[in-house]
Amino acid sequence: MDGEKDTVQVQDTDFELVKPTLPLSPFGGSFESLPSPGLGSHLRADSPALSTLSGGSSLRHQGFGDASTSASASATASTSTPSPRDTRSPKETKESVEAHRQRELRWVSAISSIPASQARKSKKVRKMVLDGVPASVRYQVWATLTDSKGKRMDGLYQKLAQRDKVAAWPEIERDVREGFDGMPMARDGSLGKLLQVYLCMVPDIHYSRGLVMIAGQLLLQSPEEDAFWTFVSLMDTHLRPYFSNNSVQLEVDATLFARALENNDAASAKKVFGDMDIPPVVVCKAWFTTVFADALPSEYLVRLWDVFLFEGVTFLFRAGLALFSCARRVFLQSTSPDAVLDALCRPPPGVLPPSPDAFIELAFSMKLKDDDIRKQRNKLEAQVKRRTAQTRASPISPATPQTISLPKNGI
Repeated sequence: MDGEKDTVQVQDTDFELVKPTLPLSPFGGSFESLPSPGLGSHLRADSPALSTLSGGSSLRHQGFGDASTSASASATASTSTPSPRDTRSPKETKESVEAHRQRELRWVSAISSIPASQARKSKKVRKMVLDGVPASVRYQVWATLTDSKGKRMDGLYQKLAQRDKVAAWPEIERDVREGFDGMPMARDGSLGKLLQVYLCMVPDIHYSRGLVMIAGQLLLQSPEEDAFWTFVSLMDTHLRPYFSNNSVQLEVDATLFARALENNDAASAKKVFGDMDIPPVVVCKAWFTTVFADALPSEYLVRLWDVFLFEGVTFLFRAGLALFSCARRVFLQSTSPDAVLDALCRPPPGVLPPSPDAFIELAFSMKLKDDDIRKQRNKLEAQVKRRTAQTRASPISPATPQTISLPKNGI
């Protein structure tokens, strides 16, 4: 730059623009073995902490670029640094950047010192998740919460990528085009490649569009192979039963969700599941098999994922109850099942709380006992499995669909 530094002015204050640097993958070495946090290897290029270490205060706005290093600009809104349109005073802006930087540093320290296998058991990590995850460390946080390094097998990803295309490949290509048209992971083929490798690795998975939506969100945050192993771990830990060749787990969860909604808002449950005759599994499938990727704006979605990856599937129940609460006025006035489903599965932005964190607070305010949900899921799943085993063992038993009967005690 011929000795001159580019700057951006925010509220009459000049901030130096620092050229972004590519972060190193957190998977190359052991977090636990690091003697001290190496910020450059944990922070993305849009990090205030990284820019401070490089010699200046930098406010950068990062949009869709290389899929291996950037997320969508809107996906970082809940924890991003101020934009030039910010109406805060210079002092408030400086304090906000400093708070953001300190949050980054706390996350770097936690990732370095807490084994990934123990992260979801840590009260400290839970508090940090609820306080907020800076976009610059989000993919490392997600990798830690899923313990994806524990799944990683070096060389396997590229080896499986060389195999013949899976039977679902035409559907994958279609869904990638429709869901992520023009984005880096669609242009460079990384999203299709990731799912091709996964279906080769786990052939008993039943392909559906939700896999594209989930994997695509990970690629918005992570380098390709890191996103793959986070995807593998996420599926194994939380979501794989939703994509099995039978729909037992989804039906179980839809049944439990309908009961939870009735406990929270009987009028809404009656309108949707009674008057409109919409099966609970239809609503839950649209939400749970995409982890709400279609239902929420990106800045809300990433915050939901932050919390979901710590709390587990029970938080999907809470998020669903929160969406019912948000869209209540709209769907109660709707006169057709299609209009009701549209209000729930793609709620108008105006019905959502004013910020992603407000949505998370709403979800936690729902009347739901997470431990009871977990116990009921286990009971119902075991019940269905026993019936299935009995049917297979009896040569005279008719091959009829299995039904789910709820225990008499409520959730």
